Amino acid sequence: MTTENQFASATSPKTILTGAQMLFVAFGALVLVPLLTGLDPNVALFTAGFGTLIFQIVTRGRVPVFLASSFAFIAPIIASVQNWGIPATMGGLLAAGIAYLILSAIVRAKGADILHRILPSVVVGPVIMVIGLALAPVAVNMAMGKTGDGSAALVDYDKAIIVSMFSLVVTLLFAVFSKGVFRLIPILAGVVAGYVLALFMGMVSFAPVHEAAWFAVPSFTMPEFHWQAILFMIPVAIAPAIEHVGDMVAISQVTGKDYLKKPGLHRTLMGDGLATSAAAIFGGPPNTTYSEVTGAVMLTRNFNPMVMTWAAVFAIVLAFIGKMGAVLQTIPVPVMGGIMTLLFGSIAVVGMNTLVKSGQDLTAPRNLSIIALILVFGIGGMYIGGGEFSLQGVSLCAIVGIVLNLVLPKHLGEDE
Repeated sequence: MTTENQFASATSPKTILTGAQMLFVAFGALVLVPLLTGLDPNVALFTAGFGTLIFQIVTRGRVPVFLASSFAFIAPIIASVQNWGIPATMGGLLAAGIAYLILSAIVRAKGADILHRILPSVVVGPVIMVIGLALAPVAVNMAMGKTGDGSAALVDYDKAIIVSMFSLVVTLLFAVFSKGVFRLIPILAGVVAGYVLALFMGMVSFAPVHEAAWFAVPSFTMPEFHWQAILFMIPVAIAPAIEHVGDMVAISQVTGKDYLKKPGLHRTLMGDGLATSAAAIFGGPPNTTYSEVTGAVMLTRNFNPMVMTWAAVFAIVLAFIGKMGAVLQTIPVPVMGGIMTLLFGSIAVVGMNTLVKSGQDLTAPRNLSIIALILVFGIGGMYIGGGEFSLQGVSLCAIVGIVLNLVLPKHLGEDE
């Protein structure tokens, strides 16, 4: 294709409209993460667009993926913000992005198989389960109209449970029964439906929307570096890094091109890592490749990576519409709580599926020991150390799993 033809294809109305559709597919999940973690949704829109552009540059515009807010970091961000504040959390997330870059360098030097040797399914699966299950109380509390920690009631229980369960049912219906592009937007559908019901029940105040300007620079937050937040956050990058490999395999199968070879897994990991670090610099949540968008690529059969560039441009433009962020922040807690009950359970199921698909005997003493300790340490609230160097939650259980996998003999528990 000549340069003129490439330009015509990239700027065609079809390409631009498809880009807008891709952002629409990702929108619900994209803004849900900052709303749950206390970050600015407009900043998340900006960093999703900016991160996607970085990814496209690093991968030389060859991979049709969109990067946006990662669910894997929800629990760690909530915990980190409570303990050290948003700036220190951003410093930890910047370090997590650098961890991606280190993984990229290892993959380039040793090949993609090194990831599976260091991070096999018996480690990654339970870590992903911890990410989902550790948030279960937060989801239930919010669904009942309370704060995430359950310390205060924000909405009357009778109203909250109706709205949260309605949001959940709509999300379920779209996820299970809808077809085509509608099957890719269950979160967005649940949020909209729950919001409308909450509006009729008098649970929404538009005062912040009236006060917000139409055009406003997002509330960017510069990172600060706190050793405890950094040590807490770096191991969390393990799960989305493995998920990234799966997403690259999936999009390769959809388009018929092997992106693990060209531009190479090391480049896609580098793009993901740079996008995550860039997001942290501006105060946004970490980025990851979106499976929903991969599904939309499969449905539309539009494999042109420029589609994602346009989606990124639209995300950046929307980030500067102040009233949009204000509207998003009026979403009542029970709406998000109802959807979270399904979302966080789904994350746990992904981890369970990772274990099952590995085909290993999970009751063998070696595997059983690794999985059991990851789950109990991660969900039970175990912490090691104190002061500046304590480890807890996902970060602790991830390190425990990696170390056990490396030191326990491979043949442990096998029949002689």
